[in-house]
Amino acid sequence: MNKKIYKFLRSLIKIILPLIFKLLISLKLNRRVINFLNEKSYKSNEMHDFEHILGNLLKNEKIISLDVGAQGGFNSDNFFAERYNKFFEDILIEPIKEEFLKIKEKKFVINKGLWSKKNKKTLYILDNRLGSSSMYKPDEEKFDLHDIKEKDINNYKITRNIEIDCDTISNQLFELDIKNLDYLKIDTQGAELEILKGIGEYRPLLIKIEGHFFSMYKNVPNWIDLVNHLYNLNYVLIDLKGIGGHRTRVPAEADMIFIPNFDNDTGKELIKKNKEKFISLMLIFGQLKLLQSLMKRFQIDVKELELLEDYYFN
Repeated sequence: MNKKIYKFLRSLIKIILPLIFKLLISLKLNRRVINFLNEKSYKSNEMHDFEHILGNLLKNEKIISLDVGAQGGFNSDNFFAERYNKFFEDILIEPIKEEFLKIKEKKFVINKGLWSKKNKKTLYILDNRLGSSSMYKPDEEKFDLHDIKEKDINNYKITRNIEIDCDTISNQLFELDIKNLDYLKIDTQGAELEILKGIGEYRPLLIKIEGHFFSMYKNVPNWIDLVNHLYNLNYVLIDLKGIGGHRTRVPAEADMIFIPNFDNDTGKELIKKNKEKFISLMLIFGQLKLLQSLMKRFQIDVKELELLEDYYFN
């Protein structure tokens, strides 16, 4: 596009946007439009198709992943584009028998819960909203901050309790003869910290974990404890995406992305030792600009990455 036309259009948009904003305010549509644009912006790098690059990097090797809270199957929340699922060897954890039976044909499916030690735990089932079942009881007094409507409160009622066998991440991976874990996802409605405590010596290249800033469950550990635990494991937070409704100006819950701390030798060596899988995960999760910086910092030359534009920052 001609530079003069491009400059004119940008100036015109700057003039029009405040008028559009006032219109949206009057129509009570401003948050809906902003949320829509935020979602589109967050996933803007899905406009790229990295399949060819991933194929060249990984060859025939798979990214070993552990999906804790696998209701509906691997990547059931479509956090990243479905076309990349084929690059993963997924291990699924599903303690609810009915849900386990739906995915049992998968190669690795574990019908157990996970915890910081081997024991039995009570799982509180919410049959009207099964994905919100938890090791912790819902706390109705805190529903307001999650903007839960009166008509939906019954969906968060405990309908039954089941006792489940729990084990640690490290024990279960050892039993499956899994030597290295590349990607860890934990979405367990408040049990994330206890599960992480059982990770042992495994150090994934990327961790996606749900954090509760204002939990709707009783006695859930503070989100700061969760983040501190990950930092003590030598991980750093690189991304945060709000989940669900909330009446606070920060999300009540969020998906957080952590990678090894690239500012120290331990993290740097873990990344460099597994650079093909690390690069692949960063591309799949749309972390293009940070990846380019790290590749330059570590003097890892992947020419196909240098010219790619990170649309998130446009």
